[in-house]
Amino acid sequence: MLHDLISKFDSKIDTASAHCDIPCGIYDPQPALYHALSTVRQMDILLGLADKEMTVYTAMQVARNTAEKEKQAEKVKAEIRIIWGDFIKGDKFDKYPQAHDLSHKIMMKASACKQDLHREDGEALVELVNQFAEMFWDMKGVKHKRVTAPYAPALEVVYPDL
Repeated sequence: MLHDLISKFDSKIDTASAHCDIPCGIYDPQPALYHALSTVRQMDILLGLADKEMTVYTAMQVARNTAEKEKQAEKVKAEIRIIWGDFIKGDKFDKYPQAHDLSHKIMMKASACKQDLHREDGEALVELVNQFAEMFWDMKGVKHKRVTAPYAPALEVVYPDL
């Protein structure tokens, strides 16, 4: 039905094109940083449960926190894929040739976080997303700074310096 309606206007509409799914300027790496920190936080909670007596309650906590850790790591991947695929293109790749490799490293490190409980993988994921955020803000011409997140796991993150 929608196709029939639109096809009536085909000859009257010039070709339209867009370079991204949403209007430019809305992209922000902050959600990816939030999810990376959340991944590490879930790791910390799980590692804290390792010494506890295994009860039904503890087993439920392990299951829930493991599922959440994996969900948060997957959200990192989704947020980076959107910025990488929709925003970083054309002359940005010429100026920032490391964008492909950095995005790939984030995907691989997020997968490593999903697969295991090595906190150093979580910390490395946060650092890679920080590097991505620095690159992103440089592309936009926005000053940025590193600060310690005001919540657990209290790791350093990149914010725009507004």
